Amino acid sequence: MRLARAWSVALQGMTAELIEVEVSFGAGLPRTILVGLGDAAVQEARERCRSAVGACHLPWPTTSLTINLSPADIPKAGSHFDLAIVAALMAASDVVPAAALESTVFMGELGLDGKVRPARGVLASLLGARRQGVARAVVPAGQVREARLVEGLSVVGVARLDDVVALLRGQEIPEPPAEPAPAPEHRVTRDLADVVGQSEGRWALEVAAAGGHHLAMVGPPGVGKTLLAERLPGVLPDLTPAESLEVSAIHSLVGAPLDHLVVRPPYADPHHTASQAALVGGGSRFALPGAVSKAHRGVLFLDEAPEFSPRALESLRTPLEKGEVVHMRSQGQVTYPARFQLVLASNPCPCGWYGTRGGKDCTCAPMAIRRYRERLSGPILDRIDIHLHLRPLEGSSLRIAQSGEPSAAVAERVLEARERQRRRLTPFQVGTNAEVSGAVLRTRLRAPQGEQIVERALRLGQLSVRGVVKVLRLAWTLADLHGHDVPTRADVHAALGMRLGELGEVRSARGA
Repeated sequence: MRLARAWSVALQGMTAELIEVEVSFGAGLPRTILVGLGDAAVQEARERCRSAVGACHLPWPTTSLTINLSPADIPKAGSHFDLAIVAALMAASDVVPAAALESTVFMGELGLDGKVRPARGVLASLLGARRQGVARAVVPAGQVREARLVEGLSVVGVARLDDVVALLRGQEIPEPPAEPAPAPEHRVTRDLADVVGQSEGRWALEVAAAGGHHLAMVGPPGVGKTLLAERLPGVLPDLTPAESLEVSAIHSLVGAPLDHLVVRPPYADPHHTASQAALVGGGSRFALPGAVSKAHRGVLFLDEAPEFSPRALESLRTPLEKGEVVHMRSQGQVTYPARFQLVLASNPCPCGWYGTRGGKDCTCAPMAIRRYRERLSGPILDRIDIHLHLRPLEGSSLRIAQSGEPSAAVAERVLEARERQRRRLTPFQVGTNAEVSGAVLRTRLRAPQGEQIVERALRLGQLSVRGVVKVLRLAWTLADLHGHDVPTRADVHAALGMRLGELGEVRSARGA
């Protein structure tokens, strides 16, 4: 019996496991047996590989062939095991030396004509493979640029199965055709200068960006909720190198083409008809990332939030608190990161005009208004740091209103505030005020001048215990924006106003 082995990678969430692909020939009638807990795409590799080998005039065994993907108890999904299967087969057939397969991972789907096609999750897979000591990776030619984002790994791109055989024989193979350099990523796609008026909304957006806080906006149609939300990513700082690699790996996993690392915070705005699985991720057998993971280290905007299904909205509770999503399936558990800034936008009632001065008259029945508001549950709203009520500009205000500061000017202040946070929070291993735990706020980062304010609000039932933590986090963000070493009484008072949705307090905060 002849035996040979090659290596590939299986992803369980964001965790990469090295998979040993064993191939052996045995006595018996010609047949191919593939074992190792593979999904339908893995099982179909037998026919793809057979056709690709024949198209390249390479030998296929005329005896019994067994292919084992080990460890056998780890679920395998995807078509990228094709390349490793054929590489091991060629070594077992003495077409290529078995030693050439050592310390090399193979990723790529084979076409029936022998072409090597792109695979999903190359970046995430190779990051894990590098950590486990792999020295070389063989990937589809079209994904070389993505694979070379992983430092310390030799990457070879192949366009056809013939190239793989030539590479393993030590022969020179043609370099993949040079692709044009990707266009540089624009820092700001939508500018805050486009927003006319709404000074309170602009200030709330700046505070949210500075501290990484969640934001809920309520206002009539056309008041500027979506306009503001779309401009939040433009005032956020660039991702750190570690964050950039993490976000890029997620984008690779969902099949997005990568020519360079993602350096700007991502932005996701799913439609209100999105299902729970589309929002937080899921799947019948292998759970894939949802919008909350695609927005990791960026912004998740839910426009018309009350129109989302209750199950989808309630599924956000754990990600908002823990910054990750855990999917339990019969064959195992996968975890995806989901530390995002949530922005909710909603109307005050179904028709959108309840309580609006100088606007249209509300035509909704009281019970309809109540039912509409109850679609956003108390537990979800309690996890939101800033509550903002936007009002439409009156005719005279619109004539005298001027465009505000551009995003670049606001982004500079946000970056300065983030730098203050970084210096202060490094010992606590968090990056923004929104991530500071309640225990740290009570013991290490107290706000003595404002403690009476939050205690009184707690006694009056204006705040929950979680709300107290939110207010203190907001107070530290306001202190960072104002250049205070410790939150002042005015900072805490303004933070309470932002938490309770009192616009007058927001105005006074900006002038403090």
